[in-house]
Amino acid sequence: MSRVRQRTIPPVVAARCALWTFVIVNLVIVEILFLTAGTGKNGVLTVAKFFGLHTAVLMLLQLLLVARLPWLDRRIGMDRLTVWHRWVGFTLLWTLLTHAVLVVLGYARLDDASMTTTFFALAGVPASLLGMLAAAIVVVVAAISARYVRQRLRYETWHGLHLLLYLALGLAFVHQLQETTTFSSSAPAKIYWWALWLFAFGALVTGRIVLPVWRNAYHRFEVAAVVPESDDVVSVHVTGRHLDRLPARAGQFCIWRFPGHHHWWQANPFSLSAAPDGRTLRLTAKAVGSTSAGLRHIPVGTRAFVEGPYGAFTALHRTRPGALLIAGGVGITPVRALLEEEPAGDLVVLYRVRSERDAVLVDEVRELVAERGGRLHLLTGRTAEGNRPFEPDRIRALVPDLTERDVYVCGPPAMTSAVLTALRRLNVPHRQVHAERFGLA
Repeated sequence: MSRVRQRTIPPVVAARCALWTFVIVNLVIVEILFLTAGTGKNGVLTVAKFFGLHTAVLMLLQLLLVARLPWLDRRIGMDRLTVWHRWVGFTLLWTLLTHAVLVVLGYARLDDASMTTTFFALAGVPASLLGMLAAAIVVVVAAISARYVRQRLRYETWHGLHLLLYLALGLAFVHQLQETTTFSSSAPAKIYWWALWLFAFGALVTGRIVLPVWRNAYHRFEVAAVVPESDDVVSVHVTGRHLDRLPARAGQFCIWRFPGHHHWWQANPFSLSAAPDGRTLRLTAKAVGSTSAGLRHIPVGTRAFVEGPYGAFTALHRTRPGALLIAGGVGITPVRALLEEEPAGDLVVLYRVRSERDAVLVDEVRELVAERGGRLHLLTGRTAEGNRPFEPDRIRALVPDLTERDVYVCGPPAMTSAVLTALRRLNVPHRQVHAERFGLA
């Protein structure tokens, strides 16, 4: 955090512009292909083709949003990309269903038959059957991704079912490939669709498979030490080869697996609780689930599989010389790492915990703040008892000049939402507020 960004365009703005420019350009190309490919066998089928083309574009956008491409992730953040992925997913669902219904309706009118008869007739055509199977999978995944259902499923169950979307994408690709009016109506159309599908699948395979596998083979991560910080908090130090070449920054997080100690599918996102020094990585976790609770029992020397680093909660987005860092509970871990990059100067830390005994890494934080001549406010007390330190007036009283600072926020969802609401009411410029809700789903 030692360097304030001097560029005129913030990194997040540049990344969003690049992503949505890519989307708009492809939508324009699709519109041109639609208009130049001719009409369908009747008006309904023409409209169905329109929705089908846009369904394909939405599917490919979905792949890019979850590909975890480093350039996008470090500027936009996995949390925002995941939210966009969710909303694009539901848009995809309705676009796909509209396409499917119109196809059945169009052929029913063409053959002067009922929609039920037409549906089963189309199911006997391989190209149509593949599209139906892809649509069915998308509907199932959308149903289990609804908030009410998702909250009642274990992550591993939800994730396993969610992976069926890749099967749906494969079926949709073959479906489109066999629909000659869509995929190969002309040589430019064929080149365009092949290039777009290869680019999207290539980005996904590179970001989700090739890069993590290569990094783990290259760095050979393993547990160097396990240090209990309190009764329910533990720090795990991970070492490896050539860690000075790992592009990790303070404030980022990784997805950690310890296959020799836990099942390979058990993974958790934990922030780096110390700035990367080229020799070790440190995560600090509170025991809130079976995986995190078992971290204190990991033997030294256990191999670790590390995905990442991910996240935009870094100094890349600094805009002002002064900084206000707000943390709640174990959310202090990325803030503590950011403190190591903070130079001496105008620094304030607000650390919210129930009691001082719950303040994870507080001694380290206090020492780092003191070294930099900053101020630490330890905000204790239970919210249920009326203790609400993040009311706008209370934040202003603690930090009167907060509108002149970059504000970093990390904590439980309810606290983060309360702080962001207060910052908006206090008219803190949006570009100066940096918050990230990291997670796997």
